[in-house]
Amino acid sequence: MFTGIVEEMGEVLAVQESAEVVVFTVRGALVTTDAGHGDSIAVNGVCLTVIDPDGATGDTFRVELVPETLTRSSLSAVTAGTPVNLERAVPVGGRLGGHIVQGHVDGVATLISRTPAERSDELRFSLTPDLARYVVEKGSITVDGVSLTVAGVSADTFTVALIPTTLAHTTLGFRRPGDTVNIEVDVVAKYVERLTAGYRG
Repeated sequence: MFTGIVEEMGEVLAVQESAEVVVFTVRGALVTTDAGHGDSIAVNGVCLTVIDPDGATGDTFRVELVPETLTRSSLSAVTAGTPVNLERAVPVGGRLGGHIVQGHVDGVATLISRTPAERSDELRFSLTPDLARYVVEKGSITVDGVSLTVAGVSADTFTVALIPTTLAHTTLGFRRPGDTVNIEVDVVAKYVERLTAGYRG
């Protein structure tokens, strides 16, 4: 489990294809300090399993992406040199600074518009009908692994407001209209829908 509080921006150093599996080599000086084989690290909000920690440079790790991950997320478009948001799994007893994030991406969205203010930016993203029912104003949503509060929502879009820290320390600081991002809606909303299905007729 994650919190959506990005620990650092890393970089994908290499992308290798092996049959249907894609292997990323990722640099992340902070997240590799205690990474072990089998640990979970969220890469742009996607929970991936470390297969080779502490690579050749001492601050890299490798992860494998299967077809399901490539189909559901924007990671299929990642190339060497791409910056990514990184977060280690939250330890038991750790602070839940954002919200409950599984790292199980529900789909992708496109950045439609970006409205800069003096120190903050407002970003508007597309929203598919199958995910729109889980998104509410002032609720939580995860965009490329970043826990954000929904500032506004319509039938097919949602808006978030980014504080200076988010702009400076995550990849959302330089996303441009047309860019694709990973979306994870609030898992609590999905469970509530499932559990009440039998009572809603």
